[in-house]
Formats: sequence, structure tokens, C-alpha cells
Amino acid sequence: MQLLTIPPGGRAFAHKHTTHETAIYALSGVSHVWHGEQLEHHSIVQPGDFFYIPADVPHLPYNPSRTESVTAIIARTDPNEQESVVLLPELEGLHPA
Repeated sequence: MQLLTIPPGGRAFAHKHTTHETAIYALSGVSHVWHGEQLEHHSIVQPGDFFYIPADVPHLPYNPSRTESVTAIIARTDPNEQESVVLLPELEGLHPA
């Protein structure tokens, strides 16, 4: 498990975790997530929400707020989770968040 903070206006790179699932529990702030093979789905994650990302699903989380950070608890099914991260630069331009 890890505590994730996305600063105001921050975002991740489009990526996927090839071998494990990710479960997210939002603590504070409102984050947005593009997800799907071509980042075609969009979800808003608010405090108290649980968000699930299956293995091998591209996603791009971001914080649209200019003033408030996003904080969440992240749990993954692989203790070596960073080893299976695949960056997807070809999807970056789809949603410049």
C-alpha cells in the first residue's frame, strides 16, 4: 500500500500495470482519471470513493484543481508493482489534462 498525493494541476503519464490490479481509496480532493485502451473513458473520483483499475488497462490520473491536492491510498496485487509499469507516450496527446 502507498499514500499517493497529486499536487494541484498535477498529473501522471499515461501508463498501465501489465501484471497487477490497482485499488484506490480517495481520501481528499477530487481527481479525474482517463482510462481504457485509448483512454476513452473518464471517471471522477471524490473523497470516500473506491476506484478499481484492472491489470493491463491504460490510465491517466490527474488533478484539475488549482488549489487543492488529491490524496488517496493505493493498494496493488504485486509487491514489486513498479517493475510492471509500462509508459504509453502514444496516448499522451489524447487528453492533455
